[in-house]
Amino acid sequence: MDEELKNFIKVWVSVIISASYCYYVPTRIKSGIFRFLSVRPVCALFLVLPLFFSSVHFSGSTAFFLSWLANVKLILFCFDKGPLFPLPSNLPRFICFACFPIKLQQNPKHRTFLFRWENPIEVLFSNQFVTKVVILGVVLHLYNLIQHLYPVVLLFLYPLHLYLVLEILLKLVNAFFSVALDCELEPQLNEPYLSCSLRDFWGHLWTLMLPTILRPVVYARLQRTTQGKMNPDQSLYLGVIVAFLISGVLHELLFFYITREPPTGKVTLFFVLHGVCIVAYDARLKKKIIRWTGFEFGPCLMLQVVVMGFVVVTAGWLFFPPLVRTGETQRFANEALFFIGFVKRKFFTFGSIMNHSCNIMSKGFMYLCSSIIKS
Repeated sequence: MDEELKNFIKVWVSVIISASYCYYVPTRIKSGIFRFLSVRPVCALFLVLPLFFSSVHFSGSTAFFLSWLANVKLILFCFDKGPLFPLPSNLPRFICFACFPIKLQQNPKHRTFLFRWENPIEVLFSNQFVTKVVILGVVLHLYNLIQHLYPVVLLFLYPLHLYLVLEILLKLVNAFFSVALDCELEPQLNEPYLSCSLRDFWGHLWTLMLPTILRPVVYARLQRTTQGKMNPDQSLYLGVIVAFLISGVLHELLFFYITREPPTGKVTLFFVLHGVCIVAYDARLKKKIIRWTGFEFGPCLMLQVVVMGFVVVTAGWLFFPPLVRTGETQRFANEALFFIGFVKRKFFTFGSIMNHSCNIMSKGFMYLCSSIIKS
């Protein structure tokens, strides 16, 4: 644990230095290929940094924050696109927006049905958030009984574990940087289990930073490339497939950092399958259902069950096997329980020291008062 913390400090010192370089040097270069060449060494460094960790938590989160999101943001920034354009007002804000999964809310006063903006600090003390933390604790302890659990239980256990970890981590990150930067940030998860379609799940409710980044990279470029060759619908559907393909490749990279094994292609197939299903539903199936039933289904519990059932089953088939086969899911739970125990030990040690110090100070104060009274 101590060695991992030392590596953690070294890695993030390197990140701050690299991000500072990106703020001061490439910004003086005209956007385009030359700015990209100036940023390329930093992107290469961010691809290497997760390998300094042996912990699943540290390697996975560093790969997600740096090798994945930060690199894509910096590449977009080279062409005056993405979350880093226009350039943040100062260096600390640039580092935060470049290296963490946060995005400034463009319309702070805007409220919609899908997005219910709330004070992030209040969210951390809400009954809903506390309940999720408790459920995560129960899920972690269930891994001690994993040999006795039915496969159907594991089918739901792994997605629930992943969702709760991301929900808690991203809300903590959002709350911290909302206060530190004194600004309103967009949420990265918005109750994805309420999705009534795969399009809603991936586009509006689950890890919203990725669609925001891929949209200018994939859709805008494909629309320009296919203009005059395809109709708008075909261009849109091709963009969906390509976006899911790129997402699958990025997840394969993330899994490589976690498992340290060559990609199997199953994760990419998982995302391509979901992209194909979205296109098939929007292009054909939706119209046929309306023709057969005479009406279009609105948001309802049945659709939520069908969508989440499809996500859970396909994830159990394609997404989680590489992690289960290498034992990373068990390692993830063991590390989390070890970290909780480590914090408890440190906290109670600190508490006992503080309690002992307070007792000594109170006795000294009482002795001083009695000496003054006697004199």
